[in-house]
Amino acid sequence: MLQEEKVFKDPVHHYIHVQDRTIWDLINTKEFQRLRRIRQLGTSFFTFHGAEHSRFSHSLGVYEITRRIISQFERNQYEDWPQDEQLVVLCAALLHDVGHGPFSHSIEEAFDMNHEDWTCRIILGNTEVNEVLKRVSPDFPDKIAAVIAKTYEKQIVVNLVSGSLDADRMDYLLRDAYFTGVNYGTFDIERIIRLMRPFNGRIVVKASGMHAVEHYLLSRYEMYWQVYFHPVTRSSELILRLIFKRAKQLYQSGYTFSYFYKPLDALFEGTLTTEQYVRLDEAFVQTAFSQWIYEEDERLSDLCQRFMERKLYKYVEVDSLDDKMMNRLRQEWEAIGLDPEYELNVDSPSDNPYDVYRSGDESTQQHIWLLDRDDQIIELSKQSNIVRTISGLKRGKHSIYFPMDKLREREHLLSPDVHQLLFRRSK
Repeated sequence: MLQEEKVFKDPVHHYIHVQDRTIWDLINTKEFQRLRRIRQLGTSFFTFHGAEHSRFSHSLGVYEITRRIISQFERNQYEDWPQDEQLVVLCAALLHDVGHGPFSHSIEEAFDMNHEDWTCRIILGNTEVNEVLKRVSPDFPDKIAAVIAKTYEKQIVVNLVSGSLDADRMDYLLRDAYFTGVNYGTFDIERIIRLMRPFNGRIVVKASGMHAVEHYLLSRYEMYWQVYFHPVTRSSELILRLIFKRAKQLYQSGYTFSYFYKPLDALFEGTLTTEQYVRLDEAFVQTAFSQWIYEEDERLSDLCQRFMERKLYKYVEVDSLDDKMMNRLRQEWEAIGLDPEYELNVDSPSDNPYDVYRSGDESTQQHIWLLDRDDQIIELSKQSNIVRTISGLKRGKHSIYFPMDKLREREHLLSPDVHQLLFRRSK
């Protein structure tokens, strides 16, 4: 334990308390400090200008929520909570996002990577994080990695860090709502924490807290559609992926970049080591983009300029979009001199705010369980009409993204029905 408690001032949780030496040392590793340079919401700052908060602050928030839940368990002396797992849970909560790359999920999609895999590699590799964890015990890094990988032997520990009602989700909803300036993500976290219980190897919520949990799931539903799936954010993510795609194509073709620094070569070759990966942050990537504006390749130059100057693709929303219509649009694009590979893209986001339990389903960790007065548990959707309703909602709209400036120059060449589709409904 630390001789004196360390306290972080936080806009969401007010204070974050650190009492354990291991937690404090992990925070001060270079791998964890790197998270200050990774935005929590990727490119959402193009849509919500306040969304500049980092994975660092989110990770501290997840740690603090987990600490408060465990404190509540121990204060009430719940026998089902394994007290010897406290440090395992706190370390896993703190480190759960340490493997995120620049712009988070966008770079994962572009290079077929998974941040949880990188998190485990950082925990187990030749890193400062691994060195700190080994001071606890030689096998301690393996325990933390197992929690991240959801293979840890005590599922109640995994449940706290990764589940339908976990510290990760609770923090990012509240934090993202705060920094984007919306009210959708707010919910009564104090009541939820107070009514959480360890019970027969899983985390449950007292039945009297059902309405607070409903509010939490409604908040999640609204945040996804109003913030995370916002079409402008999706457009910026698209431009980002196209930049990576073009740069990788050029690299593989032998193109000589005027600006090129390691470890971009390993990124494009898919051979990144852990040491190289932790060198990647958003400052590095944006510096490359700002220089690639001046590359001889017009495609890469145009995409980087669009990203750096927020000249994003416009979009139209359509209720249905079949293969016949997409082929028609591709043909028109080619006929008027646009490249459908880079200048015609379709996005169809989907989300299920809660996975309703079905008989015989063994994946109980993704369900929320209520504990009644008779110590019987029942899955949330069996009791809540609201949860059953939002779990069945499907949004079927598709968004077509394209460079409006280039299309304007060629709109006279478009067929009348395509022109009407794109110009009367574009945003």
